[in-house]
Amino acid sequence: MGPRVKTAVLFAVVAGLFVLVGGLVGEYLFGSWLLGLVIALGLSLVLNLVSFFACDRLVLWSTKAKIVTPAEAPRLARLVDELAPQFGLVAPRLAIVPTATPNAFATGRNERHAVVAATEGILQVLDDRELRGVLAHELAHVKDRDVLLMTFAATLAGAISYAAQIVFFSMLFGGSGNSRGSVNPIVLILALITAPIAAILIQLAISRSREFRADQVGAVTLGDPESLASALQKLESANQRRPITVGSPAQSSLYIVNPFRGASFASLFSTHPPTPERIRRLRAMRADFRYRPGTRNSGARAAPSGQPLRS
Repeated sequence: MGPRVKTAVLFAVVAGLFVLVGGLVGEYLFGSWLLGLVIALGLSLVLNLVSFFACDRLVLWSTKAKIVTPAEAPRLARLVDELAPQFGLVAPRLAIVPTATPNAFATGRNERHAVVAATEGILQVLDDRELRGVLAHELAHVKDRDVLLMTFAATLAGAISYAAQIVFFSMLFGGSGNSRGSVNPIVLILALITAPIAAILIQLAISRSREFRADQVGAVTLGDPESLASALQKLESANQRRPITVGSPAQSSLYIVNPFRGASFASLFSTHPPTPERIRRLRAMRADFRYRPGTRNSGARAAPSGQPLRS
């Protein structure tokens, strides 16, 4: 199952959970499953829309990242300027995060508002080929509008959680409700406990699927899977030794590798797929590409073996 199909299936499952929980809540509190859906979705939508439209500013502020000019980060600007046209993008704004932990992320709701941020550490640890692989991964996120996708996933997951909280506090404080007898209380309690947990797990699974997708799109567009594989190997090791100290663990899905821990989380609760698996998949792609080190455009797109290179 490809990353796009898997993402669509996961979205369908979390949407189904939302309909189930919203309907139960609506029947329990108001005698109308539709009203329950509308209230839960409305609460989540307002909060996530604010986050969506202000995501670039909020992320830059919380990570202490500083927007820089090409003159202030010439190496980063040069590589991004080279890569952006290959993804059909205009070069996004650049930012530097003041930490020695090597990492990078992209944010912004669309191409016009996109920001690609690199830490001070990644500019020291990676060579140009590896950094090009990382930046291709981040531009793939921008191209596929992953911030929009993850905001939608967060909206549905948040709606399920808010619906569960509404009923929890209603039961706790003994609020009125004429139709409560129409919903089996055992079924309701089980749904309120399991559905929010399942929604969060699915949201994390979508995040992992988008990371695999960005790895693939970046590597294929660049024509050099090994550049990102080599970079991931260095980044995983460095981030385990020195977790990042700026920002919040809630933002871990933004980064190319999880920077907020020194040891791996259980895979179900991780925002990222296991780095060894990402590296394995990238290196399995190498036979399909011809990488020609030492040429002027060694990081540009290469054709699969046996096919002519396009200029």
